[in-house]
Amino acid sequence: MRLRNVLGVMALAAGLTQPAQAQAPQRIFRLATSVDAATLDPHANNALFTYLVVSQVYEPLTYRGDDLRVHPGLATRWEQAEPTRWRFHLRPGVRFSGGESFEADDVVFSIQRALAPTSNYGIYVDTVASVTAVDELTVDIVTRVPDPVIPDKMTRVLMMDRGWSEANRSAVPQNFAQREELPVVRQANGTGPFMIRSREVDQRTIMVRNPSWWGTEAGESPQGNVTEYHHVVLSSDATRVAALLSGEVDMVHVVPVQDVARIRANPRLRVLEGQENRTVWVAFRQDVDELPGSDVRGKNPFRDLRVRQAVAHAIDVNTLRRTTLRGQAVPTGSMWTQFVNGWDQSTDARLPFDRDRARALLTEAGYPNGFSVPLDCPVGTYDEACQAVAAMLAQVGIRATLNIQPSPIFTQRARRQEMAMYILSWGVPTFDASYTLRAIMASRALGGPASWNFGGWSSAEFDAMIPRIDGETDPARRRALIVEAHKLHNADVGHLPLYHMMIPWAHRQGATIRHRADNQVQIREIRVE
Repeated sequence: MRLRNVLGVMALAAGLTQPAQAQAPQRIFRLATSVDAATLDPHANNALFTYLVVSQVYEPLTYRGDDLRVHPGLATRWEQAEPTRWRFHLRPGVRFSGGESFEADDVVFSIQRALAPTSNYGIYVDTVASVTAVDELTVDIVTRVPDPVIPDKMTRVLMMDRGWSEANRSAVPQNFAQREELPVVRQANGTGPFMIRSREVDQRTIMVRNPSWWGTEAGESPQGNVTEYHHVVLSSDATRVAALLSGEVDMVHVVPVQDVARIRANPRLRVLEGQENRTVWVAFRQDVDELPGSDVRGKNPFRDLRVRQAVAHAIDVNTLRRTTLRGQAVPTGSMWTQFVNGWDQSTDARLPFDRDRARALLTEAGYPNGFSVPLDCPVGTYDEACQAVAAMLAQVGIRATLNIQPSPIFTQRARRQEMAMYILSWGVPTFDASYTLRAIMASRALGGPASWNFGGWSSAEFDAMIPRIDGETDPARRRALIVEAHKLHNADVGHLPLYHMMIPWAHRQGATIRHRADNQVQIREIRVE
């Protein structure tokens, strides 16, 4: 008998006489949410639901942990070597799921990609002048002005492999507004803890553990044990809740406010509640002479401050919170939450609810009978709020025709500036007000491709404050400038803040999940029994 046959018989005998080595059990976690990722391109769509998916696969240099602090990610450490130069030291031995090594050139490529005209992530690299590879594991980011929040911004710039991207015709981000199709829209190759096994757009994305993830050996997320993740899209509130109650899913990411009490009463389920670092506000189209879709001809009512003030006086946010939102909101006059560096009590005052004053302002502005206007909202967590706002506006003569549409369609139309009036929610993932100042409040010319100022509000005085804020290195003086800019914007009702969102999550007992104010769920941190 040949030796290898003898060894085979011995191995078989050993297998019959000794207990088999236990394999780690498969742990499947199924999360249901209301909106799918609009794309898998990590730089094409800066939206919460897109990032919720792509951030399981791609990773940034720094990341925000469940404690909301900035932690080392693909960079192990960093320092501000000079006022305008940050140096990042990269983690050695990291590979993409396709097998490619992660190196400094990939960082250079990814940041340059985020700077491209079709990128929607320019807000995170808005001060970057250049990025260079010092060596294979060291990168310098040079900024035009001192930028103290570069490590915070880098938490959202996901890293791609240059070679894979170029080979897949994805060297620049997808032109999302024009619905461009690139391989990267439906394929992914990241360094993160999960890989995409299958994807059915607007239905389900299944991910499995990345066996080459650096974090396993490094002891990252030791409590997490999910081996397979199902990202389930159920746009219907009733269907989503029914799936949780029946055990078809383990967690609901967007819990309808009307179902919170019922879920909380179920002993098999648990509700996690907290305020989100996200604000809902109204935007007005102000950069055109005639308001599209309105019955007003040759004029744009929203160019008149009195009309914007009338809208503010017409909306009863306290009633909205109490009835429509069932207490799941924090009324505000601020464009960002108290979690954000730059928040100040003085900028959190609202114009009072006063229908008579709203009607008087409309009459003064030349619209005694009001006017009609389309009101656009995305499908999501504030559909009912949009309906309530439309009804309140009707009480003062503003006849808002409500158009609630799927989030990707809403975003594409918004980026093409096809909306006359819309309601949107905005989070601040950097936890610094400069994020909203540039992306929402600065003029579109200043904001560039990263701008979400789709209404076109513009103030030369406000824009002039942005470089002053960028260049201020003293934290107290910088915050004072932010407050000054915020007051200028609010006095002109550039946008109309309504409320900060509350985010109830719900999950089955036996899952360990930590609630986060940024409404992000890092599957790698979850433990299921």
